[in-house]
Amino acid sequence: MHLAYPVVLSALLFCTGLYGVLARRNAILVLMSVELMLNAVNLNLVAFDVWLSRTAEETLHSGQALALFTIAIAAAEIGIGLAIVLAVHRNRGTANIDKLRDTAEGPGPDAPDGTGGSGGPGGSGGPGGAASDSDDAPTTRAAVTKAEATA
Repeated sequence: MHLAYPVVLSALLFCTGLYGVLARRNAILVLMSVELMLNAVNLNLVAFDVWLSRTAEETLHSGQALALFTIAIAAAEIGIGLAIVLAVHRNRGTANIDKLRDTAEGPGPDAPDGTGGSGGPGGSGGPGGAASDSDDAPTTRAAVTKAEATA
């Protein structure tokens, strides 16, 4: 078998994964596209290892060993990435990447239109923005539970 067949297939897989990373808006589909790109790299590693082992006297199979390391790293990456996506989905209610860009900024409690109260780049109460006008109202879950415990 020629080396061109797996290399062309690997290039097609990598381009498909790159398109998925750039065009998709769902975080899980982006993670799947990254996995597709890593599998294209694994295919290249194994194909070049087989091609080089035919010409070399000593066969170390270093391409196959690197492919195993890449598979292990990909498994860890998908585990951590899926845990992060599930935690974000649980807190935000969506896995859409466009809606998750401003995770630190949220609508302020004093803004009538829901855009945040300060108009600055940091949002209300964040870095670069002004604090809200009602300082006595609890704004975090820890403050709410502390206020409930003392009441």
